[in-house]
Amino acid sequence: MGILNGKPEEEPLHAGEVFHLWSYLHGTKGFLVNMQIYLNHSGDNDLIAFLEDMQENVVTQEEQQVETLLKETGIRLPPAPPDRPNVELQDIPAGARFHDPEIANLVQKELMVSRILCSYVIGVSIREDIRTMFGDFQAQQDEYELKLLNITKEKGWIVSPPINTK
Repeated sequence: MGILNGKPEEEPLHAGEVFHLWSYLHGTKGFLVNMQIYLNHSGDNDLIAFLEDMQENVVTQEEQQVETLLKETGIRLPPAPPDRPNVELQDIPAGARFHDPEIANLVQKELMVSRILCSYVIGVSIREDIRTMFGDFQAQQDEYELKLLNITKEKGWIVSPPINTK
């Protein structure tokens, strides 16, 4: 096993790592476009600040890190959907608009799914640098999911299951 020399950056990616890195990057590029749409539709200043912060400090950084790794290993990058133009909230027809509680719910679901995928990538990777990178992604997503939970509680947007009073 001479290819596993203790320097993760020099070790080749196995097929599962390539597939999951490529798929993760493809999903991240799509989520960046979704974030643009959510920002266009949101009217709540706290949610807008959260989305902008998350877009800049989580999604964009994850995209850059995975893209850099794929480029360094010579893997073709997935296509990116086109950016969405900025629009004014009042220009979106009422029946076509996402509402702030819906946006918060959609972002929460994306964070949850992404954390599960990060856990899976950690499990199938043999390169320590990939495991560490996705562990960092997972921790950061957990942090942002908690921030979003607090926003939804403050705004009264959270829909909890029935409370067990017994």
